[in-house]
Amino acid sequence: MSTRALFEGLVSDTNERPVSVAYVGNVANYLVEDGGFKFHIDAEGVDRQVLAQLREQILANRDAVTEGTLKMLGQEDLFTKAMVDASLNNMDANFDKLIEQGLPEGARQYLGMLGFRVVIDYHGDLIRFDQPGIVSDEDE
Repeated sequence: MSTRALFEGLVSDTNERPVSVAYVGNVANYLVEDGGFKFHIDAEGVDRQVLAQLREQILANRDAVTEGTLKMLGQEDLFTKAMVDASLNNMDANFDKLIEQGLPEGARQYLGMLGFRVVIDYHGDLIRFDQPGIVSDEDE
């Protein structure tokens, strides 16, 4: 159980209302209001659903991600490529560390300004998440 809500401030309910974070003991929960009832949704469960979707997208575009990372680093040698590949291969462990440490407030604010948003229902199911720079099928 996570003591942090990774996407705090970036989560909305199905009616586009922002979802707050509440703590039960030291466990972070997204608080979804529906029909006058307040549902406490385990934040880690929601966060892992979002990370799983991101993982799928990264792996589906692995070559482009690797190439872009190498260009961003300014080093396109064999050793740097091996390091990037190893990081992609250990993505789940990296996500575990991210959930444990959380996103800095500045990073969450930046994601929000770019349009990143997570939409969940009162069961805690991921309905969708909007990402900066991604065109949905509906927009085509």
